[in-house]
Amino acid sequence: MKLPWKSDADKGADDAPDETTAAEAEQTPPTSGATTPGKGRPTPKRRDAERRRAPMTAPPATRAEARARKKSLRASMTKTERKEVAAERRRVRLEQREKMMDGDEKYMVARDRGPVRAMARDIVDSRRNFAGLFLPFAIFLLVVLMVPNLAVIGNLVLLVFVLLTIIDSIYLGRMVNRRVRERFPDTTDTGFRLGWYAFTRAMQLRMMRAPRPRHKPGDKV
Repeated sequence: MKLPWKSDADKGADDAPDETTAAEAEQTPPTSGATTPGKGRPTPKRRDAERRRAPMTAPPATRAEARARKKSLRASMTKTERKEVAAERRRVRLEQREKMMDGDEKYMVARDRGPVRAMARDIVDSRRNFAGLFLPFAIFLLVVLMVPNLAVIGNLVLLVFVLLTIIDSIYLGRMVNRRVRERFPDTTDTGFRLGWYAFTRAMQLRMMRAPRPRHKPGDKV
């Protein structure tokens, strides 16, 4: 109803909805009986949330910076935590070494990787080498040289043994190179490097060779 003292503009303002009241109604929290929709994801743990909020640090640029960070991290840890970290690192190292000894190339050094080096190791392990007797023979020779009357004989025996080791090692290197070229004609890992690799493995005792030998003396490779 239009009152005589009101104009048409005042009537339109009275009939319009109250915007302030509508905005307050939208901000009013739901009643206890209403159901709040879920977030659609699990609530993160406090540790994960703090880790995401932590600032990202750049990797160390130098070894000195890496050592400083490691020292700072170690100083912030308790004695029990340091023992747990050391035990875990020791366990990981032992596990990696065992896998390397079993022939897993993922844990080998670069010089032992590849089918060519594996074949060279198999050839060395499948034969008896004079170079493999060098260490026990050297210990025996030291005892012999301590006896004055046997010193001259010991020197002659040493000379003969060294000559036989050189001849056998040259034969081993040539054989390894020949057989590798027959099986892998496209390989470039031949020559003196492969022969020296075979010689250094032949110098080691079987129980000390890494990776662990896969063949016994006399086996065909």
